[in-house]
Amino acid sequence: MLSETDLIALLTTLKLAGLTTLILLVLGTPLAWWLAHSQCRFKVIIEALIALPLILPPTVLGFYLLITLGPNGPIGGLLEALGGHAIAFTFAGLVVGSVFYSLPFVVQPLQNAFSNIGRRPLEVAATLRARPVDIFFSVILPLARPGYLTAAVLGFAHTVGEFGVVLMIGGNIPGETQVLSIAIYDHVEALEYGQAHVLSGGLLLLSFILLLSIYTLNRRSRVMPL
Repeated sequence: MLSETDLIALLTTLKLAGLTTLILLVLGTPLAWWLAHSQCRFKVIIEALIALPLILPPTVLGFYLLITLGPNGPIGGLLEALGGHAIAFTFAGLVVGSVFYSLPFVVQPLQNAFSNIGRRPLEVAATLRARPVDIFFSVILPLARPGYLTAAVLGFAHTVGEFGVVLMIGGNIPGETQVLSIAIYDHVEALEYGQAHVLSGGLLLLSFILLLSIYTLNRRSRVMPL
């Protein structure tokens, strides 16, 4: 059975993963579109920066986010100067850290999907005098649907499994910044292996289901018209 603290950590994790995925889909769409079609000579630098969380130790990213968003950091200090509060060790800080850490898991599938569309469908739509908004919702979005599904699932799953970044930027505050991965660590540290098994098994099953859904949807998209 899950304790009340574990249930709160579960809700915090799902809330964090859902909000992070939504933000990344919104912000990642124009960024991925630009990367897929830009001929800018500096594009490779942007791609490398986006992919950096794939190989960068999470604690390193979390440390620099903590320095930046803390009360003595440039962003945290600015927020306090404007009458607000630094967002380190808050849920908002978790969201910011998760957005940076899961960025490549959303942008890269979208970039690949946009690249695979090509320019021909867009040129045809333009000759029919379709507006850019109509082209996006009527042409680009349906053709890039598998990429969006992959990006959403990977972004959500990766956020659920975060540990190093969320611990550095959010700490371990029950009801505020404690997520499932940190709750599992707490149970193991306290030798409460039964509770750790329940939470770990649930995350293992969730991860398998999400990956299975990606492969199934992508396989269907290759054999069925969109």
